[in-house]
Amino acid sequence: MIKKTAIYPGSFDPITNGHIDLIKRASKLFDTIIIGITQNNRKPSFLDIDDRLKGVKDALADIDNIKVMSFNTLLVDFTKMQNAQIILRGLRAVSDFEYEFQLSGMNKHLNPNIETIFMTPAEQYANISSSLVREILSLGGDISAFVPSNIEAILKEKI
Repeated sequence: MIKKTAIYPGSFDPITNGHIDLIKRASKLFDTIIIGITQNNRKPSFLDIDDRLKGVKDALADIDNIKVMSFNTLLVDFTKMQNAQIILRGLRAVSDFEYEFQLSGMNKHLNPNIETIFMTPAEQYANISSSLVREILSLGGDISAFVPSNIEAILKEKI
């Protein structure tokens, strides 16, 4: 039987409870999930890559079949380098679908051997996004319901 490895890519700036929920549920479906953390060259990051890597590793320490890595290549190239067959993407709302559908199509064009699988969040996490967490934090709001405590601590250090 072929082991199935999925890449869950994103900037995770910061990782949220919604991301973690999706990873925990996906960890039951795949042999290995690689959390691929990348810099988004089109916008500056709030947390540097080292903080994101450490924060994600600590937040997911209780899940055995994950790896946390950074990458700075095309996603399909990173997926191939990791011998993964699947790109895992989260969809919070219908508005996410159009963009994700375009990405999926382009990735399929670049490497037809890689599949994209979409997962939706649990209802209580459907409205959480990293950008909203950063905005709430910058305005002095309570983010404890949206991120793990280790991530909250890292974010508060940065403010």
